[in-house]
Amino acid sequence: MDKSYPKKEHSVTQLSEADVAARWNDNADQWAHDVRQGYDTYRDLFTLPAFLAFLPSISGLDVIDFGCGEASNTRRFAAMGARMTGIDLSEQMIRHARAIEEQQPLGIHYAIKSYSQNTGFEDASFDAVVSTMALMDGPDFPAAMREAFRLLRPGGFIAFSILHPCFITPGLRWQKEGDGRATGLVVSRYFDQTDFVERWRFGDRPSDDDVVPFEVPRFPRTIGEYLNGVADAGFRIVEVREPQPTAEACELAPRFIRWRDLAAFLLMIRAERSA
Repeated sequence: MDKSYPKKEHSVTQLSEADVAARWNDNADQWAHDVRQGYDTYRDLFTLPAFLAFLPSISGLDVIDFGCGEASNTRRFAAMGARMTGIDLSEQMIRHARAIEEQQPLGIHYAIKSYSQNTGFEDASFDAVVSTMALMDGPDFPAAMREAFRLLRPGGFIAFSILHPCFITPGLRWQKEGDGRATGLVVSRYFDQTDFVERWRFGDRPSDDDVVPFEVPRFPRTIGEYLNGVADAGFRIVEVREPQPTAEACELAPRFIRWRDLAAFLLMIRAERSA
């Protein structure tokens, strides 16, 4: 996939939500450190800027972040004027989120919750649901959409980003010239929905010494399953976007050029609950 973490290993397994929570608890300390040190180049230069450009105004809205992790993105949304709530399966990720909130308060509430189960909030508690690069990492996407619909007030919206399911498949590989330049992306096993765990490090860390690779559960789905999951929950899809890295991002990180010219890395969807 050649993200900013090129060292990948896959292992097939059957993953539960408890497995997802356990792995992200194990990842949490290193993840929070690396993200806050700026080693997540894809987030900083591509996926988050693209999502912020896609997102309608959230100033003054009650917004819940599904899969908030250690809260870097949640805090960006709060800085845009939203009244934020962040939920995540991982107790350790929420610990990091709460710690930075204590140090630099933005009025964000965090809770250890699954976005695919009843979160315990009242019906119609929020004006918007957001999620950045998290919904592909849970085992029950349709349930997440149903919970988002329940939580939204009439006229509210959900906006989320995920790895593009048509290109980020279990069997992808790059075609390359002899000089290593990518000329195409081979996509395979698109319909293989076997859960697996992907192991990698951020490639832009200054050193990999003494760093245990992250273990990230993956749940492959087709694009139809994502779109139908949104629609079946009762939403009206209003925008689908497949952003390319900007010229500036490609200049700062030349490996992004392949995602600009050869294939889509990111899929973003916005949908509304009818008023």
